[in-house]
Amino acid sequence: MIIEIKVPQLPESVAEATLLQWKKKEGEAVARDETLIDLETDKVVLEIPAPQAGVLVSIVKHEGDNVGSNEIIATIDTDAKVAGAAPAAAAAPAAQVTEDKKRVAEAAQAHGVEASAVGFGTAVMPAAKKLAADAGVDASQVAGSGRGGRVLKEDVQAAIASGSNKPAAATPAPAAPAYVLPQGDRQEQRVAMSRLRQRVAERLLQSQQTNAILTTFNEVNMKPVMDLRNKYKDRFEKEHGIKLGFMGFFVKAAVHALKKYPIVNASVDGNEIVYHGYYDIGVAVGSPRGLVVPIIRNADQLSLADIEKTIADFGKRAQEGKLTVEELTGGTYTISNGGTFGSMMSTPIINPPQSAILGMHATKERAVVEDGQVVVRPMMYLAQSYDHRIIDGREAVLSLVAIKEAIEDPARLILDI
Repeated sequence: MIIEIKVPQLPESVAEATLLQWKKKEGEAVARDETLIDLETDKVVLEIPAPQAGVLVSIVKHEGDNVGSNEIIATIDTDAKVAGAAPAAAAAPAAQVTEDKKRVAEAAQAHGVEASAVGFGTAVMPAAKKLAADAGVDASQVAGSGRGGRVLKEDVQAAIASGSNKPAAATPAPAAPAYVLPQGDRQEQRVAMSRLRQRVAERLLQSQQTNAILTTFNEVNMKPVMDLRNKYKDRFEKEHGIKLGFMGFFVKAAVHALKKYPIVNASVDGNEIVYHGYYDIGVAVGSPRGLVVPIIRNADQLSLADIEKTIADFGKRAQEGKLTVEELTGGTYTISNGGTFGSMMSTPIINPPQSAILGMHATKERAVVEDGQVVVRPMMYLAQSYDHRIIDGREAVLSLVAIKEAIEDPARLILDI
């Protein structure tokens, strides 16, 4: 029976996607649920698996092609057999591993990387191989649970969760990345932008060209929140099963400020201002593919523990490439924490169609004056960029002050004052 392999239904916000590398060639056997190709949207990478075991008889769309929802990209014959080969489910992975070994060995030699560091000493399924490479896990050291000891994606996920299979400090990255230049003077290399990077570039230009962006700054004394965290962090983790961080406080503080100044939570649609009666807060998270902004839906209805759990889950799944398109779509306000990388000050760019974004920065001890006395306090600079088309300076400044006051007096978040 011939089965058509189609692009899954893409959300309305995603017009098209790009096919990455085919894991199989025409005429090769495939196993049920084996990843055939990765599909890159401007938000996430989706895996397209084989719905049934059989032979890949035709590839309709090729690597680099742009495709839309429900387009046919390949066909599988579930009744066909590979001539002179072992059963399809067993033969295909072995052939793929052999080909991958040869390709990786050549790449490793060209870049001065030990081929053994790449992790193809055992049969590694394509999806597992990609995840291992992205996460920096030595796939050759992962115990395989598949047929014949093959390393499955689930095995790599378990290794990542346990943290037990990271390469040694002296070992190079699992594979030679495309952007690593060969040795020598004045070398150059051209690498195509990923769809995510292209989309980020488009949105940043769109934001600068269509929004009247201004930024207001302030500083916040982190001592009250740090004292509260130090006092309750152990009990909090024991009670809720999650560490108590600082981002949860800022999400709560942002919601507090947005309730007081609804225009900061609004957006522009043509000649209309759309006021949102909900608070969907985007939190910028780093991933192997670049910066992504998953959305905490209805943040005003979540407890501090729920917010921290959601953020931790986003961070973990961003590293694994598991965030969904829906989780990266929408949002009424964004928080970006450049302080995790050591930034002291920045002017964050608005994420359209939102109208404001909060930038957090590194906390540093500085001399400040309190009650006429010079004291040392852990201080953080805050920056809020806003669209001056609808947000006046008054609301921009006062909303940032409201965030500052809530962080400096966390009881405000409990009492809602």
